Amino acid sequence: MTETSRLNGSLRLPAGFELIARDDRLGPLVVESLAQIETRLEEALRSTDHLADVTARHLLQAGGKRVRPLLTLLAADAAGQINQKVIEAAAVVEMTHLATLYHDDVMDSAPLRRGVETAQTVWGNSVAILTGDLIFARASAMVSELGQEPLLIQARTFERLVIGQLQETTGPAEGQDPVAHYLNVLAGKTGSLIAASGQYGSLLGGAPRDVIDMLVEYGEKVGLAFQLADDIIDLTGHDDVSGKTPGTDLREGVDTLPVLLLRRDAECEDRSVADPAREVLDLIDGDLSSDDALARAVAAVTAHPVSAEAWDTANRWADDAIAAIRPLPETVTKAALIEFAHAVVHREG
Repeated sequence: MTETSRLNGSLRLPAGFELIARDDRLGPLVVESLAQIETRLEEALRSTDHLADVTARHLLQAGGKRVRPLLTLLAADAAGQINQKVIEAAAVVEMTHLATLYHDDVMDSAPLRRGVETAQTVWGNSVAILTGDLIFARASAMVSELGQEPLLIQARTFERLVIGQLQETTGPAEGQDPVAHYLNVLAGKTGSLIAASGQYGSLLGGAPRDVIDMLVEYGEKVGLAFQLADDIIDLTGHDDVSGKTPGTDLREGVDTLPVLLLRRDAECEDRSVADPAREVLDLIDGDLSSDDALARAVAAVTAHPVSAEAWDTANRWADDAIAAIRPLPETVTKAALIEFAHAVVHREG
């Protein structure tokens, strides 16, 4: 999935939304709305304090897919209309996402984000954390002007984001299924904000309550599919496409779905015979500091059936997302939402 970027003075849609670009009504409407959102983001993150101004716009200026604002627009158009409140809400969800990235990069000690040095690499952890807090504050101020229900959506989404991060940090409780725990983390850290995109857009666009519920469910499930695919791409993607060196999570000791499935299989294998899962785990749990060792571990995981099983899981979540919006009228907007759900699990980066 490519980045949303400027092309001949306008915004280019990310991969997975080709139907929108081909539609004479929806294409111009969405592209113009995205341009308004981009302008609103620049305005909202501007500050009279020089350091705050530079740090808050650091990741914004590095680009991004703008998937969450785009889904907000589509949710509004699905059974309502794109209006100024929807534009404002779309900027809110992107700012909230940006804020989480500042915090994530501190917790992960990540050196790069979107091809540029992360904020904590340039200015240190304290400045990065405070910048994320500043962006959250600006987003909250904006959403407070949209009404009580949007403000409640923001508060509950923020809570889920924090709990998801806490759960990832602490790991599964004793006796808890690690795969179930992992999916709960993804639901909190990724699914919650994409679900909020669907809820903001449909609510503020004037959709009836049953449609709002459909788009919330769609967002939650497509968010799970999106993040599952991201984690699998960490193993199978090419660094020139995905922007990550394959195996980054392995090297950092982060157990994503393929590794969790390997550990499950290793526990179930007959120890009297050769155990392929345990052999792969020996590579994963060994010293991965050298590029050669990491490449061998990546190749071993990719070749094991758990990789295909992980992709099957991502595809099931995408299929479930599509099922959630099946009752919607057959429009270009609905077709675009279906196209996106397919696209998130059929990409290289």
